Amino acid sequence: MTGRDVRIGLVALALAGVLVGCGKGDAAVEAPRPVLVVHPVAEDGRADVAYAGEVRAREESALAFRVGGKLVRRLVDVGDRVHAGQLLAELDPGDLQLQAQAAQAQLAAAQAELARAGADRDRFAKLAQQQLVSRSALDAQNAAYAAAAGQARATRAQLDVARNQAAYAQLRAPRDGVIASRQAEAGQVVAAGQPVFVLAADSGREVAFAVPESGVGNVHAGDAVTVELWNTPDARLHGKLREISPAADPQTRTYAARATLSDAGAVTLGQSARVFLDGAGADRQLSVPLAAVQRSAGSTSAVWVVDPSSRRLHLTPVHLGAWDEDRVPVRSGLRAGDWIVAAGGHLLREGEVVAPVDRENRPVAGR
Repeated sequence: MTGRDVRIGLVALALAGVLVGCGKGDAAVEAPRPVLVVHPVAEDGRADVAYAGEVRAREESALAFRVGGKLVRRLVDVGDRVHAGQLLAELDPGDLQLQAQAAQAQLAAAQAELARAGADRDRFAKLAQQQLVSRSALDAQNAAYAAAAGQARATRAQLDVARNQAAYAQLRAPRDGVIASRQAEAGQVVAAGQPVFVLAADSGREVAFAVPESGVGNVHAGDAVTVELWNTPDARLHGKLREISPAADPQTRTYAARATLSDAGAVTLGQSARVFLDGAGADRQLSVPLAAVQRSAGSTSAVWVVDPSSRRLHLTPVHLGAWDEDRVPVRSGLRAGDWIVAAGGHLLREGEVVAPVDRENRPVAGR
């Protein structure tokens, strides 16, 4: 082997070492490992129970005319924001105005009859003082005057009703809010009380959801809830269960419930949401899947807990209870809001950065 061959061999060895070193550097930069995470579940099933819901207004009013007629004008549409007293729609006022005019004419006739009866009464009173008419004739005139006065009051009330009926041809917003739906169009003949609009008032937002029969015994008004909007899965809103129906729906056999939101500034009507019933009481016992339990140093039990902000793993010791078929109760060491790795913990290491996802393969970091 010549000196030139030796130099070429040394250069090749050096290049190979550089390539090996580069390969090791690239291998050291690994993508975060996806892991399935879940919340611990309370023994009564409340901690990780989520129900599908919809954002609704605290007060929803079906707006309708108080009289029937032909709808001639519709001034607002779905999504329009309205203010209290704003004109929303109008009926054809022709017939109602004619009724008001007829009532006005009847009042004029009644007032004329009252004036005539009054004049007769005064004339008979003077004649009675001169003993030219009998007392019974005077009493008859007093009775006729009283009847005419009553008729005048009745026709005046009828006129007021007719004027009110004419005013009812205009549908106005009872409070500030937004038009949630429209159920009538111009040219349509509507009956009294038939809904024309649904107004969602600006009095707060709630999430409406249904609780099945299996879980209704564990749900009570005033319980804390956590709401997650489908379009913003990384943010959760806190609220409180305001009411739950005492009777099940005859079709779905579920109980209607509503939860108020403490901060509803970012929600819009109709948004889909998931409602989590918080079951994290200090005296409540949680449970985790069997596959989540690991053995740490000293043969103690532990689970991998993911920090949502940093996405790093921490092996957390726990004190377990009696094992079940697929779950094991945790007597201490965890909170209901913790995200724990549900499976594959033997492949993980302390402090490792992972990509946590829930059972629907959605990222949970930052929640």
